[in-house]
Amino acid sequence: NSMKSKVICVVMGGGRGTRLSPLTKLRCKPAVPLAGKYRLVDIPISNCLNSGLNNIFVLTQFNTASLHRHIQDSYKFDAFAGGFVDIMAAEQTDSGANWYQGTADAVRQNMMHFDLNDGDLVLILSGDQLYRMDFEALIAQHRDTGADVTIAGTLLPKAEVQGLGLMRIQENMAIEEFVEKPTDPSVIAGLVVGDSVKNRVKCPPSGDQCLANMGIYVFNAQALSTALDCQETDFGKEIIPDLLGKKALYAYVYEGYWEDIGTVKAFFDANLRLTDPVPPFNFFDTQNPVYTHARYLPAAKVNGGTFDRVIVSDGSIISKAEIIRSVIGIRSVINEGSKLDHVVMMGADSFETLEEIEEAKAAGIPPMGIGKNCKIKNAILDKNARIGEGVILDPAGKEDLWETEELMVRDGVIIVKKDKTVPSGTKICP
Repeated sequence: NSMKSKVICVVMGGGRGTRLSPLTKLRCKPAVPLAGKYRLVDIPISNCLNSGLNNIFVLTQFNTASLHRHIQDSYKFDAFAGGFVDIMAAEQTDSGANWYQGTADAVRQNMMHFDLNDGDLVLILSGDQLYRMDFEALIAQHRDTGADVTIAGTLLPKAEVQGLGLMRIQENMAIEEFVEKPTDPSVIAGLVVGDSVKNRVKCPPSGDQCLANMGIYVFNAQALSTALDCQETDFGKEIIPDLLGKKALYAYVYEGYWEDIGTVKAFFDANLRLTDPVPPFNFFDTQNPVYTHARYLPAAKVNGGTFDRVIVSDGSIISKAEIIRSVIGIRSVINEGSKLDHVVMMGADSFETLEEIEEAKAAGIPPMGIGKNCKIKNAILDKNARIGEGVILDPAGKEDLWETEELMVRDGVIIVKKDKTVPSGTKICP
C-alpha cells in the first residue's frame, strides 16, 4: 500500500571536518554556526520540514554537546503530529572500528534504526550545504519516473565544474554515466547537457552547462539495502556508480543557489555574501523559514557607529564602532573605536554580568567580545572569543596554517579559536 509508505530523511553530518578546522576542533560540522544565529544543520532540517517531511536522522562522526543541545532545544515535535530529529553518532555503535568510513558506511551502520518497509523512500542529504530545495518536487519526479534512485544535480557552466562529480544523462533524465571529478577539458566538453535538460528549469541557462551531483539522493528502500550490501564506503564515488545498469537511476535538475560550505574559505564567503543588498540565499523567505533554536534574546542594541552591509544578530551590543561587510552573531559585544572589515563574529553562548566583567578585569582577562580601538580584518571570531583593547588582526602576509594557541590563518582568513583570549595590544598584521 503506497499510502502507508514513508520518507526517511538522513542528513550526513560529514566526517571530522578537517577542512573546516579549527571551527570543527571543539564541535562537529553540523553544529558550526552560520549567518549569525543558525547552525549548518538547520539548513537541511528546515528544507525537510518545509517540504512536509519530519522523520529526520542526523548522522555525525561524533556527537558534540553543542549539536545535541541545539537539536534538543530547536526541534521538539508534538506527540500527535509525530516526527523527530534524531542524532546518530558513530561512537554509539558496538561493531567494527567505530568511525564511519564514509557516507555509505554511516548509513549502513544505521539501517536498522530506520525501520524501513518495501515501499519506503530514503532521502539522503548533505549537512554542509547552503541551499533551499522543495523535496516534494524531487520525490514526485522519483515516483513518476519509477526510479530506484534519483540524484539531484545542479546545472553549472562547464568552466566551474572542476572537483565535482558529473553525470551524463539521456533526454528522459535517465543517467548513463558518472564521471568523478574530471579535469580533462575534452572529457568535460563531452558531458555538456542538451537543450531538453536545460529546458526543465524555469530560466534555462545560456552557454555550455554540465550537470553536477549535489550529494542529494532519493533511494527506494530496497535499492538502498541492495546498494549497501557490499564493502564500499562512499555514495558518490562507489555505491551509486556501481548501481548503474543494475537499477533505474535518474537525475533531477535543481535550480537555485547552492553552496558547499566544506572549507574555511567557502564558509567565510558564504556568510559574508549574506550581507549583500540582495543575498543569493534568502533568510527572509516567509513561506520557507529557516528554523533554529528560539532563544528569547533581546533585540540588538547599537550605541552609535557606522555600518555598511552588516548583519547584526539578537542580543548584540555595539558601541561607536565602524563595521564593513560583516556578520555579527548572537550576544556579540563590540566596544568604542573598533573597526571590523570582512569579519564573521560568532558571538557568545551567554551574557556576562557586570560582576563577571569586573572580576575578569581584576584578573587581567578582557571581557567577552571585542575591546576598544581594535582593528580586525578578514577574520572569523569563533564563539566566546575575548579580544582585549588595541588589538590588530589581519592575516595579510601570513602563510596558510600559521598558528598560535589562540589564532590560526587558513585560506587567507585569520581565525580566533573558540573560547580563546587575545590579550590587549596583540598585533598580527603585515
